[in-house]
Parts: sequence; C-alpha cells; structure tokens
Amino acid sequence: MSEAKDDGGPAFPLERHLPDGNEAYYGMTLRDLFAGMALIGLNANKICDIWPEETLAEAAYKQADAMIKARGKS
Repeated sequence: MSEAKDDGGPAFPLERHLPDGNEAYYGMTLRDLFAGMALIGLNANKICDIWPEETLAEAAYKQADAMIKARGKS
C-alpha cells in the first residue's frame, strides 16, 4: 500500500457551506497546479519529443511533490 501524498490542499478553493454545518472545498489541488506548471516547462525544453507521455506526467508530479515539500520547509 502506498502512503498518501501531500496534495498541498486546494489551489483555488471554492468553499461550500453544507446543510449539516460543515464546509467542503472543491477545485484543483496545489499539487495538480504545480504539476501542470512543471509540465509546461518540460514541454518548453523539447524533452517531450524523446520521453513517453507517461514519463513526462510522472516527472511533472515528481517535481510538484518536491515543490510542496520545499514549501513546507519555509
């Protein structure tokens, strides 16, 4: 079983007040936002021409995880 990744929480939270008094947040996670930004950088470097799409996606999320980890240290 793999351990849960820290997703950084919601990047652009849409808060909903539920009838039971609780709150829920919807939207993309900070991890997804960081991965998308990393993927833009990977594609800008033309690395996408030689790496399979799955490898690019994994590299983008690996970079996102590193960014979230570094963010927690400050």
